[in-house]
Amino acid sequence: MKQIVILISGRGSNMQALVKAQLPCRIAAVISNQPDAAGLAFAREHGIETAVLSHRDFASREEYDAALMQLIDGYQPDLVVLAGFMRILTAGFTRHYTGRMLNIHPSLLPAFKGLHTHQQALQAGVKLHGCTVHFVTAELDHGPIVSQAAVPVLAEDDESSLAARVLVEEHRLYPEAVRLFVENRLHMEADGRVRVAG
Repeated sequence: MKQIVILISGRGSNMQALVKAQLPCRIAAVISNQPDAAGLAFAREHGIETAVLSHRDFASREEYDAALMQLIDGYQPDLVVLAGFMRILTAGFTRHYTGRMLNIHPSLLPAFKGLHTHQQALQAGVKLHGCTVHFVTAELDHGPIVSQAAVPVLAEDDESSLAARVLVEEHRLYPEAVRLFVENRLHMEADGRVRVAG
């Protein structure tokens, strides 16, 4: 059975969705860079080992990522899952997990990278918004796309209502993508595109 490690910074609602999905894998650990992350309590309540590695204890991003890598690798994961982990990762870190680290971003990439994606979507006047699961690369919110889900942008939407509708899709889409990985059904082609078997 494949093992995954999930990284969070806050309540970890996507982590919770992964736990509730009862995927055919073992969640070896939930790790946070924030000691007070609410998601840690949820993980413990579900019998999942947790760890905290605060970025404030390190002088540089490189030093932190090296220590985080060592911590993660101690669990020997087949897949690292970013679930609201609010850190920009170094190139060395992303290279180490090439092809075995997933992220979910609240937009239809390549549109609206970075923060405040729902505000960006509303300001741009798009009619569709959504979320994207992708393999992580050194470039922020970039990498081979695994799957996407779209929601309509309604005339009465504000940031909060649009975010809530996208989050419902995130909680559906992310477990599906992780399931494909742990069932060996995700394949990255030489051109960087992702092929789903079956």
